[in-house]
Amino acid sequence: MRRWLMLLPLAIFLVVAVFLYRGLYLDPAELPSAMINKPFPEFSLPSVQGDETLSKADLLGKPALVNVWGTWCISCRVEHPVLNKLAGQGVVIYGINYKDVNTDALKWLAEFHNPYQLDIRDDAGTLGLNLGVYGAPETFFIDAKGIIRDKFVGVIDEQVWREKLAAKYQALVDEAKP
Repeated sequence: MRRWLMLLPLAIFLVVAVFLYRGLYLDPAELPSAMINKPFPEFSLPSVQGDETLSKADLLGKPALVNVWGTWCISCRVEHPVLNKLAGQGVVIYGINYKDVNTDALKWLAEFHNPYQLDIRDDAGTLGLNLGVYGAPETFFIDAKGIIRDKFVGVIDEQVWREKLAAKYQALVDEAKP
């Protein structure tokens, strides 16, 4: 019995060491989302550019990226030129302006250009909450039926797009073809 008590600290150490070792190989950008393979949440929110009310129905019909952004987000400023480039190449991008001041968002889009085919104004963060957003930037991949197929947390730069995300988007586009 004494021998087992002496080995107990070693056993505890080994269990903790295995968990820590495993953690070295996890990608911190891969935050799990309970929304994967679920429909995009219902919403009724104004557009950033006007008084038009947007809803989930406006997102349906073609695969798209849904990018959560804010003028207060430094990383979003880094990501924005890449989103403009992708939009110029035909990638469908919808925006969710998250917990922001709308006049700041309008100024941002005028200054840095607008890659978004639709831009939803989520002043209170309710849509972001329903999506499980941690912050910005976060990007959801939705199919033509509005089902969330994937999520990326962090800045989409050219390397991330090329190595991790372009194939996922293209697969959604290919899936939508008749």
